[in-house]
Amino acid sequence: MQQYFVEQAFTYDEAERKAREKYGDRITILLHETVKISGGMFNFFPKYGVKITGIIPKYNTLVQNKAQQSLAHNKEASFAPRELNFEEEKEKLLAMGNSGKENAAFKEVMEEIRSIKEKLENQGVSSSREEHPNLNRIEDILILNDFPPTYRKIILDRVKKEFSLEALDHFFPLQDKIIEWIGESIKIYEEDKFKISPKIIILVGPTGVGKTTTVAKLAANFGVDEKGRHKRRVALVTIDAYRIGAKQQLETYSNVMGFPCFAVGDYDELKKTIALNSEGIDLIIVDTIGKNPRDMVQLGEMKQILDACGTLTEVHLVITAATKSSDIKEILKHFESFNYRSVIVTKLDETIRTGNIIGTLSEASKPISYITNGQKVPTDIRKASIMQFLTNLEGFRVNRLILDDKFPERGQELMQQWG
Repeated sequence: MQQYFVEQAFTYDEAERKAREKYGDRITILLHETVKISGGMFNFFPKYGVKITGIIPKYNTLVQNKAQQSLAHNKEASFAPRELNFEEEKEKLLAMGNSGKENAAFKEVMEEIRSIKEKLENQGVSSSREEHPNLNRIEDILILNDFPPTYRKIILDRVKKEFSLEALDHFFPLQDKIIEWIGESIKIYEEDKFKISPKIIILVGPTGVGKTTTVAKLAANFGVDEKGRHKRRVALVTIDAYRIGAKQQLETYSNVMGFPCFAVGDYDELKKTIALNSEGIDLIIVDTIGKNPRDMVQLGEMKQILDACGTLTEVHLVITAATKSSDIKEILKHFESFNYRSVIVTKLDETIRTGNIIGTLSEASKPISYITNGQKVPTDIRKASIMQFLTNLEGFRVNRLILDDKFPERGQELMQQWG
């Protein structure tokens, strides 16, 4: 059976130190959470601390015991638990098993090895951990934040290239630099100004990502000032005329804001709607049908309809913050034909980890334009900013004095203040 540990203390560093002292430096920390720790007279004044949970490398103990037994029979045998080299240890154990000795122990060790290997692979942990404990600690934090394996490898390779062994001993300067690297990997979309009239914005993406609500938020922020007065003439268009409630939902938003709303079903209707509103409208925002990214036929049909908007259209791909890295990659690839300029990240309030978004979009070189963090129109939307993602990371100490200067915050203002 795989062994796990739970350790708690008043700080993350203290809990980790206690765990490594008890179970060794090769432990794998899986998660941490804030907990109440009893304290004060009669425990009436509890304090808050950190509880960490992780894996104890039982494999090391089991195999080392077998190696020591083997050493008693063969003085020339040697064992050095430098790394989890499964194939090498498998050969050693097979030799023991073939000798007819300790078959039960042999099977137990092999089952334990398989179990550990599967768990490590499922968590994206390499079977051979780095020698320096601070590299292991950084990788644990990156895993905690759901950064994809390829992104973690890039970060760790860069650390080994740019940090000396002496510098690796100092964790906080190391993690400060890594946060900077993460920030540098986040691309922010620079929006186009209203140089063309009407400006056309299209939102595409899978079903259930919040496109219709985001359309309303954009319309309110681009078209209505903080006093509720129109500052631009905006029209809303939906090509999702067949989904129950889709047109009604957008019409409800448009009626509240005082903007016209149109439903179209094909290329010709969309082209006609744009032509009839070109003179009196500053901005047209198009809501689209949520599509399964694997259904290339449906995506192709929707692309043919949207071609009526012309080549100067600004297309944004909408995905939710909680989407798995592997699914994000697939969505990015299958919507590539729409030539989207940026990604809008929705439902940021529904997840506590954003490494999946940061890492996958960085690998694909896709910029982020807006984030949404709730259902309220128009307030729960912001221009995307690097600091919003960095301050959402778990396990890192965020030095705001350094990072605010390096990544000036431009997204905290309400979008209604946009000119």
